[in-house]
Amino acid sequence: MAILVLGGAGYIGSHTVYELIEAGREVIVADNLQTGFRKAVHPKARFYELDIRHRAALDELFEKENVEGVIHFAASSQVGESMTDPLKYYDNNLCGTACLLQAMVAHGVDKIVFSSTAAVYGEPERVPILESDRTEPTNCYGETKLAMEKMMSWTARAHGLRYVALRYFNACGAHPDGLIGEAHSPETHLIPLILQVPNGQRKSISVFGTDYDTRDGSCIRDYIHVSDLARAHILALDYLTEGGESDVFNLGNGVGFSVREMIDVARSVTGHPIPAVEEARRAGDPAVLIASGKKAAEVLGWKPVYTRVEDIVSDAWRWHSGHPHGFE
Repeated sequence: MAILVLGGAGYIGSHTVYELIEAGREVIVADNLQTGFRKAVHPKARFYELDIRHRAALDELFEKENVEGVIHFAASSQVGESMTDPLKYYDNNLCGTACLLQAMVAHGVDKIVFSSTAAVYGEPERVPILESDRTEPTNCYGETKLAMEKMMSWTARAHGLRYVALRYFNACGAHPDGLIGEAHSPETHLIPLILQVPNGQRKSISVFGTDYDTRDGSCIRDYIHVSDLARAHILALDYLTEGGESDVFNLGNGVGFSVREMIDVARSVTGHPIPAVEEARRAGDPAVLIASGKKAAEVLGWKPVYTRVEDIVSDAWRWHSGHPHGFE
């Protein structure tokens, strides 16, 4: 039986597919390639180009393939865009997930691992953030992800579906062998933006806000290697396969690094001075976001392997320096 990875041509999805294949699993990838890349898909995975909002295409896939469980990455994920085009996010994220769940129920597929986000919490009430903390998203992206979680919860009650929602923090890094990596257009993630400077694609990196109540005045975030995230999705699916109940887990290193510290690490890794320009704060940027990964460790047996940010940035630099234009 096969595992269906939706959005498996995207950043985290493609790394999860590689981990699954390397673990000897049978994998099917479905992606509409709006933001994913065909070249990112592992050659041993069976690939379907489809949009999860098209119910007929999903039905055809489930009828043709023997799917034992689903890992769901297929969603729009740019915070800024979600605020200027919220209806795109409700259409893609919610309508797409509704079609997927309908198809799963119709074809008797009862296990799903879902890529959620720390954005469901909004402004944290404490640090590190616990799964039981209040969820009050401050952007449309986080709002749709929280609604997707609730959609799965109600579907579980009505139809016996079991799900795991993984709320993760700052995904980063690349496959350790440099086979695949991060490629977004436009790029919004800090580490790739920093590395565009030594790659000759920008003159400097901006530091948005230098007066936060942190050790150096810049924002602090929890950075988690994409390969560690990939392993967590596999552990979550195994947990469901072994009879685990529906649940929600944070994924993070539990340690925060500031924007300035990440720039310093990149300078050390690349040997480039990487000029930094101080800019005003951006609206809605919390000072500190750090996850408690205790529950994921206790229940799923998940612990990050990549705990040194130097290793995370080194893997990212190996990918970006060798593929300055991503998969093009």
